[in-house]
Amino acid sequence: MKHPPSSICILRLSAIGDVTHMIPVVRTIQKHWPDTKLTWIIGKKEAKLVDDIADINFVIFDKSKTIASYRSIAKAMKNQIFDVLICAQVSFRANLISTLIPAKLKLGYDKTRSKDLHTLFTGESIAAASKQHVLDSFFSFIEYLGINERQLAWDYVIPKEAYDFAEQHIDKKRLNVIISPCSSHPKRNWRNDRYAAVADYAVESLNAHVILCGGPSAIEQKTGEEIEYLMHTKVTNLIGKDNLKKFLALIKHADVIITPDSGPAHMAAGLETPVLGLYAASNYKRSGPYLSQEWCIDKYDEASKKFKNKSANELKWGTKLEYDGVMDLISVEDVTNKLEQLSKQITKGNS
Repeated sequence: MKHPPSSICILRLSAIGDVTHMIPVVRTIQKHWPDTKLTWIIGKKEAKLVDDIADINFVIFDKSKTIASYRSIAKAMKNQIFDVLICAQVSFRANLISTLIPAKLKLGYDKTRSKDLHTLFTGESIAAASKQHVLDSFFSFIEYLGINERQLAWDYVIPKEAYDFAEQHIDKKRLNVIISPCSSHPKRNWRNDRYAAVADYAVESLNAHVILCGGPSAIEQKTGEEIEYLMHTKVTNLIGKDNLKKFLALIKHADVIITPDSGPAHMAAGLETPVLGLYAASNYKRSGPYLSQEWCIDKYDEASKKFKNKSANELKWGTKLEYDGVMDLISVEDVTNKLEQLSKQITKGNS
């Protein structure tokens, strides 16, 4: 664009990890075009992570109240015309929402990455690109608009009460290891007995303080209870006892987080806390923690050969391998070896 747009609306509803990827894009826009007014259409749960970022008008879409939420969006968009609508989500729900947002330019994905008729709802498309990380694809939108620098900043707003909560549960004299065992898809989750074995190893061999974290859902609480039951050392189980802001504070004070392909992996990477990511059902090169990929355990190619009879390079980019037993390809030793390497680096850095 020849001149900075006066207004941009970003349409990215979910999920936590993807919303996390959008934060540095927003920060880059704010740095380069400080006078551009920003609006972000976002999901209700995801908004709790970012809705206190300054100088952004957040419009909440509650998918549990579908009809009412569409009406709410239409009302919020009344008498507005944005210079640019960034359609950064390919889903039928997002497509419908885009029809309610008046904009001079509606910018979406290229045909290769389109689904649910996405390109029919957008006027222009970002350039096609192969084998991009999700975060890189988000930056493609503002590169199309003329910003070619990146502000890789995840400066979350974390309130004092969240830090106070973290202070109560972090042991400053020991290595603090967070285990966030659940992803949004059960086939991406590792086995509970293996989490328990890794946690016991961390306590016994590394003198670590292990903290279990997760949301209040029944499956997450059951997972935490089972891991705790299977362990023979002590663990701090905070599953269902924190919120997104308290979790951010915990991550910021922790030394490492162990987690599958999940939102917490990206939250931690943004805070520069090392992420020991467990990847077999998905490709860490596409959806792994952007600033912490060196610590990921990658069994995606092995999984592809086992379940698809072809190498990962032969799969369509972004293919998920969510099969029974796929995460069993990651052994306890894979994780403990990586954790030991990481602990040595942390100890060396603190000495």
